[in-house]
Amino acid sequence: MTKTLIIAAIIACHASSPVLADGLANVKKGGCLDYCHAVDKPLVGPSYKSVAAKYKGDKGAEARLIKKINEGGSGAWSAMPMPPQKGKMTDAELKEAAGWILGL
Repeated sequence: MTKTLIIAAIIACHASSPVLADGLANVKKGGCLDYCHAVDKPLVGPSYKSVAAKYKGDKGAEARLIKKINEGGSGAWSAMPMPPQKGKMTDAELKEAAGWILGL
């Protein structure tokens, strides 16, 4: 129960600004939270907090993450391929999603 409240608080804090709320909405739109990713624990793919920590301070991270989300791929975290989101999100939505993830 406590873990659920913590996750809800994290999401609420990060969804408080319109851009971050849009980023979360776009992550949900892509289905990323359905089976593959969670905010604070690995599922099929890494947790979004792990992604944010890996790229903290990396000025090129947003562009690389946008490309990875759009094109999909494998090998960055495991051999399990990430399906591409190409066509599911606009360029602006991809940028908002990547910004939300990196802001965790």
